[in-house]
Amino acid sequence: MLGNAGAPADVGHARETGVAKPKIASKRVKPGRIGSVLATLGREIAQDIIPAKTALPPEPDLEARFGVGRGVVREAIKTLAAKGLVSVRPRHGTHVLPRHEWSLLDRDVLSWLVGKDEPDRNLLLAIQEVRSIIEPAAAALAAQRATRNDRWRINAALSAMETANDQASALAADKAFHLAILDATHNPVLQGFRGAIDTILGTVFLVAVGSANWFKENLPNHVAAARAIESGDAEKARIAMERVLGYTKFKLSARRKAGTQRRWDAADSGAKSSRGGKARAGTKRKRNAS
Repeated sequence: MLGNAGAPADVGHARETGVAKPKIASKRVKPGRIGSVLATLGREIAQDIIPAKTALPPEPDLEARFGVGRGVVREAIKTLAAKGLVSVRPRHGTHVLPRHEWSLLDRDVLSWLVGKDEPDRNLLLAIQEVRSIIEPAAAALAAQRATRNDRWRINAALSAMETANDQASALAADKAFHLAILDATHNPVLQGFRGAIDTILGTVFLVAVGSANWFKENLPNHVAAARAIESGDAEKARIAMERVLGYTKFKLSARRKAGTQRRWDAADSGAKSSRGGKARAGTKRKRNAS
């Protein structure tokens, strides 16, 4: 039904009465709440608090736990599924998938995996292997394709590395150096690794070395990579980047072996202590029997 001058009836009514008909507001899910639920569940899955093949709690339980509505829970689970962490099947619920199904180069997934108090060094070494495939080739391409601005960014990052006087500035400069080289390839697929490399560098830097001074030892390799890119020598750039990554891999491997040895020593000490306690108890029983 139309009101005056062909206007819809509710508009005509509003004109006559001076009261507009209220509109029903659509529910909007707040991204911050989704992110909070997503990050918590993602970390719990990555840290095996919710192991593979385990079913997530039902939606009502998750709603009650996080104090959110169904829409927030569903959006978070949808994102987990998109990252390969869970499968959602009607009438079967939501189940955690094995790690090999996960999108391990996804920035969030990586941060959940390596953001633990003691990151999995085997995983970090596997990541270093991937870097050793990607980054030397990226350095070679950068030598061939870098613009004046690209070379300026790489050299500025190198200068920042050389003058860094604390852990935060050293890490920021190291990230800027590697990301500038990726950008200098002008290859959109390689540039797609920026988020993964950014996350990887933060953890590998701290786990491999444990202090801000270590990377001074690896600076000559960074300098060689920058100079090769500056001069357009693709082969030298590739070799220099291989040396950069080889040094980091060496530090990671050394710390893993040291950690393994400490665990063995602790286990051996515990076993000896246990055997000594049993021996003393046996001697005491013999004395009492006599």
